[in-house]
Amino acid sequence: MTTDPLAPLLALADIAPAVERARDRVDQALRHRALRRQGGQVAAEISLRSAVASAALEGHGYDRESVRAGTVTDPVVQGALRVAGALPGLADQWPRAPRQVLARLHVLAARDVVPAEELGRPVGDLAGGGPAGSALAARLDGLADLVAGRAAGSPLVLAAVVHGELLALRPFAGPSGVVARAAARLTLLSTGFDPRGLVAVEVGHQEREPEYVGAAGAFATGTPDGLRSWLRHYLTAVDLGAAQLTQVADEL
Repeated sequence: MTTDPLAPLLALADIAPAVERARDRVDQALRHRALRRQGGQVAAEISLRSAVASAALEGHGYDRESVRAGTVTDPVVQGALRVAGALPGLADQWPRAPRQVLARLHVLAARDVVPAEELGRPVGDLAGGGPAGSALAARLDGLADLVAGRAAGSPLVLAAVVHGELLALRPFAGPSGVVARAAARLTLLSTGFDPRGLVAVEVGHQEREPEYVGAAGAFATGTPDGLRSWLRHYLTAVDLGAAQLTQVADEL
């Protein structure tokens, strides 16, 4: 029997009920009748909204309709759009080769933002290794092992840990947060929790941005209270992402 290394997180106060609540709300949103007839349109709209929100969380906020119209040339926004569009095609590869997928996400996110020689390369490699580079590599290897092992517990908890760890490490130059949010989305896709990538979790993070920033900082402390704070925020963002899906489906 495989032991789930993330199981202790479900024992933190209020986390297990929050996981079940988020799962129920996502399941309900994914049963919307519009998804049977206009699923492609819904997916395209969710992809756009998620990309705009992810770029905004990097400090590059723009009106969504301007982005839709193609008048926003900001390279971080363009990178977030490229990343969002690539996620369905990377879902199968994510659990098999997570380090390579992270590098690919960075190439997509950071093109025209950082020098070409930095694309897809962790900052530890760029610094020539050393103790800091070795520590970063070890943390990334541990995260990759979690993803590849598909921890036996909740996909939501795994996605939250992937997201929080990448935010804490900021392993790539430039818009590393775009990579972190994309990796969390890939976790939900690849585990089958959200197989079509329709839950706009990034929108939930943006709606509660001060909490997002604070909870990410709490996660980085590694304390039980810090981990609980991040998990509570992440699960709330999933709830809001499910609500966003329902809103988009209702509009169509």
